Amino acid sequence: QVQLVESGGGLVQAGGSLRLSCAASGLTFSSNSMGWFRQAPGKEREFVAAISKRGGSAYYADSVKGRFTISRDNAETTVYLQMNSLKPEDTAVYYCAATGAAVLIIRPTRYEYWGQGTQVTVSS
Repeated sequence: QVQLVESGGGLVQAGGSLRLSCAASGLTFSSNSMGWFRQAPGKEREFVAAISKRGGSAYYADSVKGRFTISRDNAETTVYLQMNSLKPEDTAVYYCAATGAAVLIIRPTRYEYWGQGTQVTVSS
């Protein structure tokens, strides 16, 4: 079955960096656009970033643009989220997701597969 397994979360001070990884299995990775989402307590899940099937295109939420970078390694079937200049408001559970859609998608309901999430906590 399809599995998406996130890792790399943790506790970091404001201004610090983290790199999240999402290892995929059970699907044709290169046939899926990948996305990162996050959900803070009491809030809806929100889009963070998405990357196209071959990695040639990426799209970011305004709140993370210029600070976060999404990338992927199709040979390793892994998608990454490099997070720099972290802020306390970035604190959330971060999820990766996969969609067979040909275009970059920001709506979580359009993603077919989801990981279990990894906690990111940014202290002030």
